[in-house]
Amino acid sequence: MAGAAEGTVIACHTKEEFDAQLAKGNEAGKLVVIDFMSLTCGPCQAIAPVFEECAKEYPTKGAFLKVDILELEEVAKSYNIQAAPTFVFIRDDLTLESFVGAYPDKLRNTIKEFIDNTSAASASSA
Repeated sequence: MAGAAEGTVIACHTKEEFDAQLAKGNEAGKLVVIDFMSLTCGPCQAIAPVFEECAKEYPTKGAFLKVDILELEEVAKSYNIQAAPTFVFIRDDLTLESFVGAYPDKLRNTIKEFIDNTSAASASSA
């Protein structure tokens, strides 16, 4: 499948694919949320549907990427990922925040906070 639709979680299987999706999100001024996960991790599987809901909720304001830490070790190491799941929040190539663990409310609230801050910032500068 070439090019992923907005409102979906994009699974990155190569470093090139990850870099391209990250660049695309940054260029669009979106909040890029990366779920560093593992297929063998129970909490990762438990939080996945929540992450997908968030992607559907903010299709135009967020880019939601999923990286398997065993498949893309190089990418995980570059973000100093020590455990799964780890969520990393990036805008304009800057890491705004990251946290470890499958916490649905924390995930939703952090995404909402950064997306609401963007909306407020762009509204006040318009």
